[in-house]
Amino acid sequence: MEPCLQHRIADGIATVVISNPAKRNAMTPGMWHALPPLLTRLAADPAVRALVLTGDGDTFCAGADIGALSTSFEETTGAALPAEEALAAFPKPTLAAVRGSCVGGGCQLAAACDLRFAEEGARFGITPAKLGIVYPPGSTGRLVELVGPATAKYLLFSGELIDTGRALRTGLVDEVLPAGGLDQRVAEFTRVLVARSPLTQAAAKEFAAGPADPERVAHWREQARTSGEAEEGVAAFLARRTPRFRWTPPAG
Repeated sequence: MEPCLQHRIADGIATVVISNPAKRNAMTPGMWHALPPLLTRLAADPAVRALVLTGDGDTFCAGADIGALSTSFEETTGAALPAEEALAAFPKPTLAAVRGSCVGGGCQLAAACDLRFAEEGARFGITPAKLGIVYPPGSTGRLVELVGPATAKYLLFSGELIDTGRALRTGLVDEVLPAGGLDQRVAEFTRVLVARSPLTQAAAKEFAAGPADPERVAHWREQARTSGEAEEGVAAFLARRTPRFRWTPPAG
């Protein structure tokens, strides 16, 4: 099978699978280029309420395809950053489900997700220092926000891999699951995400990304006032039933 990004949509969840098993799911230039338009389509699909990014088989992603990197350095590195930024900007909750190696560009993608769940035994590393590559400032800043300056420097200066225990302690991952338990936990948690208010999630995601200007604060207040989400949530709570949240982003 040619390296590719597979995807499926079921029960409100879009699952994007990094598939290049012959090279531990390393990202080729074509795969980097394919990710932003795929995310654009999934973001616009009203059937999609959340997104899971994972790898084919027992590996998440071993980074960029070094064979392609050696022959097309500028294309590969130039495509990785737009893919990362497109993932970070995805307007609905995103979760990286990690098994095995999550290294280099793979860790860059995982860090761009809102949440990261990992199976015990996964290994994480960011390895530009092994190749003489300058890690982008946006990617560096995102890593610092997740793990703090000290751990970010450890990872970037050394290129060493860390295990799930250290990744959990430093905030690089949110949950660590025993072998065989990742898929079930991801399915359970994404069902929770789909059941919650997309209005709350969208506003929280935007506010968490940085200070909001007054126009955006006013926008979200207006959405809260007119959406009916709070009324539905309170009514469902009082009736002891599951709420039926229906808010969708306004067109444009």
